[in-house]
Amino acid sequence: MKEVDVLKAIVFDIGQTLTYYPIPLNWSKLYRPAFESVAEKLSLTFTEEEYTHFGEVLTKYNTRINPREKEYSSDTIFSEMLEGASVDPSLMQDIKREFYSFFRVDTKVYPEAEETLKKIKDMGILTATLSDVPYGMDNEYALGDIGPLIKYIDLPLTSNDTGYRKPCKEGLIMIADKLGIDPSEMAFVGDEIKDMICAHNAGSKAILINRTEEDKDYGQDMKIRDLSELIDIL
Repeated sequence: MKEVDVLKAIVFDIGQTLTYYPIPLNWSKLYRPAFESVAEKLSLTFTEEEYTHFGEVLTKYNTRINPREKEYSSDTIFSEMLEGASVDPSLMQDIKREFYSFFRVDTKVYPEAEETLKKIKDMGILTATLSDVPYGMDNEYALGDIGPLIKYIDLPLTSNDTGYRKPCKEGLIMIADKLGIDPSEMAFVGDEIKDMICAHNAGSKAILINRTEEDKDYGQDMKIRDLSELIDIL
């Protein structure tokens, strides 16, 4: 495994990179179960028309079906859903919480993540995150999933903070600016092709983390099987 040039910062994707999510990337088939769970938890009753409406709005903002670079807030998405339903708007935050919680069950930080981040910090290398949130998921949930790791991350950001989704380079450019370095002095670690394209669009190194047995060629500069291998190549 080749070594990299001297790096001043490493940026991490979150899902399937720092944390494991046991759900499909496309949530379409889970819209109905998720809102049935919301109804049960909040003692609400939704009509068939409302379930259909919720699904139509979520599909509109489903980036696995309709890719986009611009990010939309959860308030924008859920306001649009509730406008077409007979639900008290004051319940929006509760509905969001239960909806996102449905998809965050059994989320786990990868076992090697904390020790790896600690070693990277001990090496004097800056760290950040850049993750696309699903359906505008608020940072309290998206970043909450990496709670034990936050103390090792200098700049924990998501697409909520940057206003853009990968592979748009703006998020990495913003991170480099905030860290006071050039994008070429950073590496971006992620598990998807859009992560590799984002890194190259910004002029950063692209490191693919592939925890599967599948051979993946996304144009990455290097590949690792788990986070601990980062220490060997720095």
